[in-house]
Amino acid sequence: MNDRQDSVPPQGDPMIDFEAAFDDTPFRWKDYAAEDFVTLIVFWALILVVFAQFFSRYVLGDSIGWTEEIARYLLIVVGFLGSAMAARNGSHILVEFFYHYMPSWQARLLERLMGLVSLAFFVAMAWVTYQLAGRTSSLMVSVDLPKSLLYYTVCTAFVLMALRTLQRLYVTYRTPRDAT
Repeated sequence: MNDRQDSVPPQGDPMIDFEAAFDDTPFRWKDYAAEDFVTLIVFWALILVVFAQFFSRYVLGDSIGWTEEIARYLLIVVGFLGSAMAARNGSHILVEFFYHYMPSWQARLLERLMGLVSLAFFVAMAWVTYQLAGRTSSLMVSVDLPKSLLYYTVCTAFVLMALRTLQRLYVTYRTPRDAT
């Protein structure tokens, strides 16, 4: 039996948490960046392609050939552009457990170190995908588009992630120690 009170989940109305997700905060353009809108457009294109695939296969009885491949590539693009959004917001997956038990100066140092490691990774992956795109000369199977287009898009997403991480590091270094 555990006698600690904080290990017991809070009892209450689950609808309170559900309704909190639908708060009426006003829409502000400055909360979003270009990659958010591009990702939204690509996501809607993905929805339309998957719907066309579903409709043609199950309603018309004859599947459109190019929809499966294009849906796969659009999903890849949404994933990588979404990672650029996460880099801007600082919401990439990380283990926050240790931050709670460290002194603030140590947590800040670790945050900066992880930002630098992430930046190095994004730059390295941008270089690798750029090299891969330059060496890829094949076309997509169902559409006469070069596969390098996909790799250049992933490279662009890695460059965006690196730039957004650099931006976050700049803000972190510029912020005085007492602000944390």
